Amino acid sequence: MSLYTQLFYSKEVNAMFSDSESISKMLRVEAALARAQANKDLFAKEIADVISTNCNVTEIDIEQLKNAIPLGGNAAIPLVKQLTKIVARKDAEAAKYVHMGATSQDIVDTALVLQIQEFIAWANTKIDVLEKQLIALTQQHQETIMIGRTLLQHAKPTTFACKTAGWLSAITRSKQRLLAVQKRVLVVQLGGAVGNGNVAIATEIQNEFAELLGLKPSFSWHSNRDNLAEFASVLSILGGSIGKIAKDVSLLMQTEVAEVFEGAAEGKGGSSTMPHKRNPVSCAAILANTNRLPHLAATILSAMPQEHERSVGLWHSEWEVLVEIMQLTAGSIEKSISLIEGLEVDENRMLENLELTNGLIYAENLSLALARKIGKASAHELIEKACKIAIQEKKHLKEVVLEMNIEVDDLDNLLDTKNSIGLSLELVNQVLKEYEIVRFK
Repeated sequence: MSLYTQLFYSKEVNAMFSDSESISKMLRVEAALARAQANKDLFAKEIADVISTNCNVTEIDIEQLKNAIPLGGNAAIPLVKQLTKIVARKDAEAAKYVHMGATSQDIVDTALVLQIQEFIAWANTKIDVLEKQLIALTQQHQETIMIGRTLLQHAKPTTFACKTAGWLSAITRSKQRLLAVQKRVLVVQLGGAVGNGNVAIATEIQNEFAELLGLKPSFSWHSNRDNLAEFASVLSILGGSIGKIAKDVSLLMQTEVAEVFEGAAEGKGGSSTMPHKRNPVSCAAILANTNRLPHLAATILSAMPQEHERSVGLWHSEWEVLVEIMQLTAGSIEKSISLIEGLEVDENRMLENLELTNGLIYAENLSLALARKIGKASAHELIEKACKIAIQEKKHLKEVVLEMNIEVDDLDNLLDTKNSIGLSLELVNQVLKEYEIVRFK
C-alpha cells in the first residue's frame, strides 16, 4: 500500500482487501446468484454449474478489468463482461444467464459485505485476545497503587487496576457493539435495477441467495446506507478506545513519570540522533490510526443522504474509505495486543511518584473527615488554605495541618496511601466478577 504499511496496518487484513480477493468475492456473489436461480428452477442446474465453475479469479484479467472500471464507474460492469466471455467459451447457452436480473450495485455491495463478514470474524477473535490480556493485567495489579491524574495533574491515589479495568470495560463495550451491528450489516443486496426486484430475483431466489452466502436476506439498501454508517461508527469508537490505552501508556512513559513502558525490543523506540531514547512507537502508530478514523467515518456518515434509488458519487465515495477504516482498525487491534503483551509496569516508581506533592494528594481525605465536624464548605476552605501554605512553604501537608491546629481524627490513617484509594478494590472486583459470570455461567 505505502512505505508505512507495516507501521499502521495489519498484513492479514490487508490481504483480505487485495485486488484478487475483492474480485474473488464478486465472483462468489455471481456464482451464488446463478446457484440460487437454478435451485429455484429459473433455469437448469447444469447452467449454474457452468457459471459457478468459471467464477474463478485466475481466469480474470485483473489489469484489463481495472483499466475498464472508469468506463462504467464500478468493478462489476467489466467483471461481468469478462465472466460472460469466459462462460461463453465453455457454453454459449449458459453465458446468456450470467448476472441475470441483478444490477452492478447488488454485486459490489454484497461482495463488500462478504469482506466485512471476514473482517468481523478476524476482529472478534483478536478482540477476545485483547480482552483476556486486559483481564489478566487487571487481576495482576489490583493492589498496585499509583497516583490518579486529572487535567494532567496529581489528584488522589488509585490503583493501576482501576485504570486498566476502564480500558477493559471500554473494549468489551466495543466488542458488544460489533456483535450487535453484524446482525444489521451482514445482509445481501439483491434489488435489481431500482431496488424493487424482478422475476429473475424473486423473493425465494433472494432468500436462497442469502443462505448460499451465509448472509441474511434484506430489503434493498441501495441508497439507504445506515447499516454501513453504523458499522463505520462502531469501528471508529473501537479505535478511540484503543487510542485511549495508547494515550495513557505514552503519558506514563514520559521521563518525568516513568511508571509504565512499552515492551523493549532490539531496535524498537530508538532515535536517529539520540542514543538514549525509548520512544512509545506502538502508541504513536495506534494514536495516528485513532486520529484518522473519525474523519473517515465522517465520510461514510456524509454519504448517507443518497439520491433516489442510486447515488451519483456518494455511494462511490464509500468504497475505499470503508476498507481503510477496517484496515486502520485492524492495525490498531494488532498493535494493542502487542502493546499489552509486552507492557512493563514499574510499581516502585508509582509509589515514589505518590510523594511528589508532599501529601497534597490526601487533601480530600482530610476535607471529608473534617466535614463531619464543621461542615463540607468550611472543611474544604480550611484544607484548601493548608494546601496553599504547604505549597508556598514547601512543607508536607501533615506538618501544616499540625501547625494550624486543625483537629482531624485519626490523622495518620488519613495520610496512609492504602486508605486513600477510595473504592478501587471493590470496583475492580465488580468488573472482574462480570467477566467470570460471562465465562462460567
